[in-house]
Amino acid sequence: MSKTERKMHPSFLWSMLTMRCPRCRRGDMFKHSNAYKKLKLSYILDMYDSCPVCHQKFDLEPGFWYGTGYVSYFLLFLFSVITFIAWWIIIGISYDDNRVLYWLLVNGVLIVILQPWFMRFSRVVYLNFFVKYNANYKEEEGKTFDY
Repeated sequence: MSKTERKMHPSFLWSMLTMRCPRCRRGDMFKHSNAYKKLKLSYILDMYDSCPVCHQKFDLEPGFWYGTGYVSYFLLFLFSVITFIAWWIIIGISYDDNRVLYWLLVNGVLIVILQPWFMRFSRVVYLNFFVKYNANYKEEEGKTFDY
């Protein structure tokens, strides 16, 4: 794959991690790039109504974002499993000297610190379930797809 073809087709993983529109993978989903600038829920989840590049509507129906609670729960569960395995490999697990309790404390602190990022990322993942990448979004400029 040449360099120009890569530019034409942005990476799926990179577009998710940088929280881009799933349809064009170029437009920002959130108005503020830094979720930690103000720790207010209205600031953290402040999204555009539609993509600034391809005009894909983000809020597909009333109550659409309620499903992100399940995605967030799964992501935090997966994060906890990964930190547990990393703790087990690096430090070890023992009930005799409270290493499990230390892992619980460290994991809890990490979850609280990373919660704004997880809240945003769960919205990106959830929207990617319903909106697919369209390389020809420019030709279909007037059309917006709800599903």
